[in-house]
Amino acid sequence: MRCGALSTPRSRSVGYGTHWLWHAIDHQTGQVLAYVLADHKDQALVELKALLEPFSVQTFYTNGWGAYVRLLDEDQHVVDKWNTQKIERKHLTLRTRIKRLARKTICFSKSEWLHDIVIGLFINRYEFGRMV
Repeated sequence: MRCGALSTPRSRSVGYGTHWLWHAIDHQTGQVLAYVLADHKDQALVELKALLEPFSVQTFYTNGWGAYVRLLDEDQHVVDKWNTQKIERKHLTLRTRIKRLARKTICFSKSEWLHDIVIGLFINRYEFGRMV
């Protein structure tokens, strides 16, 4: 399976630092395979890779961020903007539908826990079809 995996631009930044949504999609269908809400550190990619193991991912298309270079095998890693357009489109949909991802909004979460719950519920509902 071919996969695009990268992190969205800063999803939350108040008081305790920046929080990122890391997710991977099937390159052919655009379906989300797995996601992790975490800091912008190598450990988040390790967690995402663990969630992707059952899918036997053969190729990762990324934006070339340092963690990808450090943690993905060279033969599996392709840095390419053309192949990351689908996942970037999903990022735009998230920012459009979830007001708390916009920078200047009154809907911004004051707790990291609540922020993660809202994003997780959205992804589970619209990407996995789960009514949570």
